Amino acid sequence: MDQHVLLVRSDSTNADFRSLILHLDRELRDNDGDEADYYAQYNQVDDIRYVVIAYYDGEPTGCGALKRYDDAAIEVKRMFVSREHRGKGISRAVLSELERWARDLGYTSLILETGKTQTAAIGLYRGSGFHIIPNYDQYVGVINSVCMKKDIP
Repeated sequence: MDQHVLLVRSDSTNADFRSLILHLDRELRDNDGDEADYYAQYNQVDDIRYVVIAYYDGEPTGCGALKRYDDAAIEVKRMFVSREHRGKGISRAVLSELERWARDLGYTSLILETGKTQTAAIGLYRGSGFHIIPNYDQYVGVINSVCMKKDIP
C-alpha cells in the first residue's frame, strides 16, 4: 500500500464517509441515469456499522462499507475513490481492509453487486479473488447488475 494512504475504520456517522458517498451517488446518477433511483433504495447507510475510509495525504479520498447479509456472508457496499486519486491502489487497499474486518467479525464470505458498465470495479473485484454468482435478492432479473462472491480464507 502507498505510504501516503491511511485507512480508518469507522461507521456511517463519519462525516468524511458521508461526504464521499455524496460524490459516489452523483457519479452513479451521471452513469446510470434513471436506473440510479432503483439502486438508491438499496444503498441507505444509516445503520452501517462497518465503514473504511481512505485518506491520501490527510484528505478523504476513498471508502467502502460492509453490511450483514446473513450469518456467513457480509455485503460490500459503497466502494468509491475520488477521480483524482484513482490508479493509486486506494480501492484495493480499502477492499483488503474490508476483507480483514469481515474475517475478524467471523464471516466466511463477501458478496457484492455492481453494474455491468463498472468495468474498472469488476476488474478490481476479479483481481481480488471474487467470482460472478447468480444475482441475489433485489438484483434477480436486473440485467445491468453483476453479483460477485469471495470466500474468505
